[in-house]
Amino acid sequence: MNILYIFPHPDDESFGPAPAIAAQLRQGFKVYLLTLTKGEATKQRFKLGVEKNEMGEIRYKEMQCVEKILGLSGMTVLNLPDGELKNINPIKIEKEIIQHIHKIKPDVVVTYAVHGVSGFHDHLITHAVVKRAFCELKENTKINYPKRLALYTRSGEIETSGKFRLEASTDKEIKYTEICSDGDMVKFQDSLDCYKSYKEVIEASNVRNVVTNKVPFEIFGEEFKTPLKSLADQLKSH
Repeated sequence: MNILYIFPHPDDESFGPAPAIAAQLRQGFKVYLLTLTKGEATKQRFKLGVEKNEMGEIRYKEMQCVEKILGLSGMTVLNLPDGELKNINPIKIEKEIIQHIHKIKPDVVVTYAVHGVSGFHDHLITHAVVKRAFCELKENTKINYPKRLALYTRSGEIETSGKFRLEASTDKEIKYTEICSDGDMVKFQDSLDCYKSYKEVIEASNVRNVVTNKVPFEIFGEEFKTPLKSLADQLKSH
């Protein structure tokens, strides 16, 4: 079973989903990551005294550290403009995503829930475009992937104690929660440590304390009579 996570920025995979990714890999799934930008527009570049292109390369190298820590089955980082996805023709973004989906042939695609967790524009655009791509591919009777769209989210109350306001989904909206081991949580912490250029932001965000061993997901367009045993449980063909 292949699972493909799609996020807009470096560190999106570590700011919350990382424990679930580690758990799914431990369970024997092949887990891939597609990141749409190199995160070059971060204001941290001013503190480091580097231009956008150099910042992008720094963050890409940090992602390679994450790839190794988590043991990803594969990782691809595109070079779409960070912070500017709202200004790009969404069809162009969709074509890039669909091309990668055809390459990986994932059973499950994962991206942000509709609120993007943090509400950043790039997160919201990514949610919308990935959902559109998923729906288009589901209508294609010649292929049998992807079978499911899962949406990474948060549960509980809206979080305002850190640098960012973090949104959450209701209990009714959450259809599956990945229960992660202590080892998975260690990999989560270690993956955050890879982002040395972003250390200040990570600590200010309070993410190390906000993320728990229970990682929730919404499931788009499906209802279940019995609880899911994994993110790939009860998959149906097209």
